Formats: sequence, structure tokens, C-alpha cells
Amino acid sequence: MTLPFNPYQEIASIAARHASTEGEFQTAVESVRISRRSTPSAPCHGSYRPCIALVIQGAKSLRLGSDVIDYGAGDYLLTSLDLPVTWRVVEASPEVPHFCLTLAVNSEKVLDLMGRADIPHAPMPAESRGIIANIATPELLDAAVRLLRLLDRPNDIAAMAPLIEQEILYRVLTGPDGARLISIATADSHSNRISRAVAWLRENFARPLRIEDLADQVSMSVSSFHHHFKAVTAMTPVQYQKQLRLHEARRLMLMERLDAGTAGHRVGYQSPSQFSREYSRLYGLSPMRDMEGERMTVAAE
Repeated sequence: MTLPFNPYQEIASIAARHASTEGEFQTAVESVRISRRSTPSAPCHGSYRPCIALVIQGAKSLRLGSDVIDYGAGDYLLTSLDLPVTWRVVEASPEVPHFCLTLAVNSEKVLDLMGRADIPHAPMPAESRGIIANIATPELLDAAVRLLRLLDRPNDIAAMAPLIEQEILYRVLTGPDGARLISIATADSHSNRISRAVAWLRENFARPLRIEDLADQVSMSVSSFHHHFKAVTAMTPVQYQKQLRLHEARRLMLMERLDAGTAGHRVGYQSPSQFSREYSRLYGLSPMRDMEGERMTVAAE
């Protein structure tokens, strides 16, 4: 399919109108967000939820465990389950900002589409991560452009947005990453079982972790659970829990201005020295120095 227009230029133009300042913005289409960055960023720690993220301009680098994924304009990132990651914008300028369009993925919509389109349940490749970057096809770009155009025609959103979102899901389902998208919705897949374990960890990250209990909860043997968890997330369950705890502790110190000892205890650490040590290993600074730097940055702005 050859597009008779420059899709990146048009999407960037629409994105610039609806994300006129730095940051991430919820659009009038419930499942769609637009992010904008005008300068390269320092490493940022956070979580990626199931989504399709299409880069329109600029470039980004993401670290999952020890894996590094670099992706830029024309690439889309498919995330099949909740994953704690470290990311940074590596290419952006005031003249050519980094723009990214993110479409949240809903497992029920994927299952419904698979049933109606008779898409086979292809198995997810062995040792596959729960996140991958690929090149957007012309068909996918065409659908993305039409979805963004609805932001300038809000009266059409209720009727048209669900249809175009469905088309985007179909393009990904029938592309090279289809098995990963299918794994989000297929109840008996290893990825879906790991996704259920991840959901439990997110809800209970401050509680002591017993691998045997969690494996039993998702109907897997301990060895199989360990193997598939690391294959999908690039981390062991304990490493995953640790990142969740540290991310939440940092949020508590930044947003609720808790001291390090209280924040560490709130997320499940019994030893302040262990909390400080693991925090420094992840963020490169002690909790106190990190917070001092963040608050100085905020004050300067």
C-alpha cells in the first residue's frame, strides 16, 4: 500500500495542536494518548502497560532488565503486559519534537476481533519478551492518521474511533507481532499466566513474595513459572517486585514528600540500609541525593 500523502507530517501536525506543551496528554479518544518532548531526556523510570506506541518524530531508548530497545520515527512498540522499564528520549528538538501516539490495548477487544476475523491462535515464539519494536506498515500508518483526524472532528469520535482502533488491532494481529498481541487475551497461554502473576505482584508488591504460592496461583510449576517469567519480563519475579517497590517508594518521596525510611517501609522494606542500597543501585543516587536533585530541578523551573 502506497500512501498518497506524508502520514508522519500530518500526524505530527495534529499532535502538535493537541499536545502543545511538554508531557503526556489524554486525548478526546479514551484509549489514545499523545506524548511530546522537545529535548533529549535523562533516564526515566516507570511502567509500560499493554499498548501500541507509534513514534511519529524523534527517537527513544528503553531498557527492560538487561535488554535495550532503540526505536524511532516509523516504529511502533508493542507491550503485551505491565512492565517496569527505564526509558529516555534520545532524539528531539524544539524544531522537531519527539511525538509518540499510544493506543491502550484491551484484551476483550482483541478476543472479540479474533473471533469475528477468524484469526488463528498462533503460539508466541519461545523466549519472547513482553515488549518489542517493529516497523509500522503503510496500512497501520493510514489507520493511525484517520484516528488522529478525529481529534479535529470530535462529533465523529463516538461512532468512528472504535472502528479505527479495531483496524489498528487487526493490522498488528495479522503482522509479525500478532502472536504477542494474541498472548494478551488467550487465557491458556504462558504469557497470559505470567500477566496474571504480574497483576498480582502489582497489587501486592509490599507483601512478602513466596514463589511457590504465586506459581500455584497461575497453575504453573515453580521451574516453568521462573523460566517463562524471565523470558517475558527479562527479570526474575524477585527482581520485578524490587523494581515495583523502588518505583513506588520514589513516587511517595516525590509526590507525598515522605522521608526515605517511611517510604521504604511503606513498600515492604524492613531494613533502611537495604532500601538505600537497592535504591542507589537502580537510580544511581541515594534516596536523599536523588530527592535533593529533583527538588532543585523543580525549583529552577
